[in-house]
Amino acid sequence: MAKIAIILGSDSDLPVLDKGFKIIEKLGLEFELRILSAHRTHEAVEAYIKSFDEQGIELVIAGAGKAAHLPGVIAAQTVKPVIGLPIRASLDGVDALYSIVQMPGGIPVATVGINASDNAVLLAAQILAVKYPEIGRKLEAHRIEMRDAVLEKDRMIQEKYNKR
Repeated sequence: MAKIAIILGSDSDLPVLDKGFKIIEKLGLEFELRILSAHRTHEAVEAYIKSFDEQGIELVIAGAGKAAHLPGVIAAQTVKPVIGLPIRASLDGVDALYSIVQMPGGIPVATVGINASDNAVLLAAQILAVKYPEIGRKLEAHRIEMRDAVLEKDRMIQEKYNKR
C-alpha cells in the first residue's frame, strides 16, 4: 500500500491536521508523520528525504506557516509529488500560501488552501489512485457520501422553508 509522508515544520501545526486525519482514517491510507523544520533541522530533512524509497514513501504533504519553505525544500530534493499545505501562522496564512504557490520554474509544489488538510489528503489520495485502484474506489464512495449529504440537507431545507 502507498505510504504518505506528512511533514510539519512545528508541532504547533498539529491541530490543522484534524480534518486531514479524518480523511486518512476514512480512506485507510498509510502515513508517517514527522516534525522537521526547513531552517532548524535541514540536515534531518535531507536525511529523511533520502530514506523515502527504502520506507516506501510515494508522496509528501508538507505543512508550513510564515515563510513556508519546507514544501519547496523537500520538492527540490525529490521527484516524488509534494503537496504544500499553507498553515495560518501569521498574516492569516496568506504569506505561507504565496510562499508555497510561487515556486520557481522546474520545482513544482501542488498547493491547497490555507489550513485545508482535508483537501491535501484528498489530493494525495487522487494522485495515489492512479497506481492504486482501491484508493480510487474509496474516493468515489466518499464523493457519493458527500453528494448524498448535500441532497439530504437540500431536502430538509425544502421541507422546512418551501411550505406553501
